[in-house]
Amino acid sequence: YSHEPYIAVRKALLTFPERAKDATPERLALTLERGNKALGVMNHHLEQNAFFAGTSYSVADIALYAYTHTAEKGGFQLDAYPAVAAWLKRVEADKGHVPIEWVG
Repeated sequence: YSHEPYIAVRKALLTFPERAKDATPERLALTLERGNKALGVMNHHLEQNAFFAGTSYSVADIALYAYTHTAEKGGFQLDAYPAVAAWLKRVEADKGHVPIEWVG
């Protein structure tokens, strides 16, 4: 399990002022390295599969979408992971998708 501990944590370190004291160069480097590794694993899987758990959209996709779609705010370059970028678009195209910014 390396998605949330590195992708989400790195974003938090870089975007929340109260986390600045924890954003040491070493921690930022580690979260970038390991987050990129997690994105690489995701990309490899998505090169061969449309979704994470089977042939259709599932709770696995919802769970992984949550931090992946904002990974660039943590300094991750999603264009380096074309299968992940395509998967994000598939998730967002689902008729039940509600953006987190949605206010009703």
